[in-house]
Amino acid sequence: MDDHGRGSGPRPPDSGEDPLDQGTPDPLPYEGVWRFTAPAVDASVPQARHAVRDLLYRQGVPVSDDLVQGLLLIVSELVTNAVRHAALLSPMLAVEVAVGAEWVRLSVEDNHPYRPTALEAAHSETGGRGLLLVREVTREAGGVCDVEHTSSGGKVIWAALPLKPVRVS
Repeated sequence: MDDHGRGSGPRPPDSGEDPLDQGTPDPLPYEGVWRFTAPAVDASVPQARHAVRDLLYRQGVPVSDDLVQGLLLIVSELVTNAVRHAALLSPMLAVEVAVGAEWVRLSVEDNHPYRPTALEAAHSETGGRGLLLVREVTREAGGVCDVEHTSSGGKVIWAALPLKPVRVS
């Protein structure tokens, strides 16, 4: 299996290239960063979900069906939160998908300064569990998620999930 020079495994024999050339290895065909913006309206939720799904398949990202479903749930929840809670101060939102050799990072950015927290919702409420759901899906996949402030005063909420399945014990 060729790891394109990544990881701690054995390295290929010397190819005769300049030993001073320590540039990064060529990215895998599916690696890259894609970003799109959308208005903070309800219609952007399914559009973002479809755009992420289509991007993963178009780029040939080696994702399992379970991982795709998790990523689509995450993007749906994060875009929904931006639409419901940030639209007044942030009429546009941005979705970014970054794919590395071994991970996928999905983020949603808006210009609202409020940093949300994952709160428990009452059983009778129909909403209010989105960030808890994002955190749980991310944890079960062996990934990490966080909220960060942007330099423009807004926030970005992101989740990074490994491409290889991880079992949580």
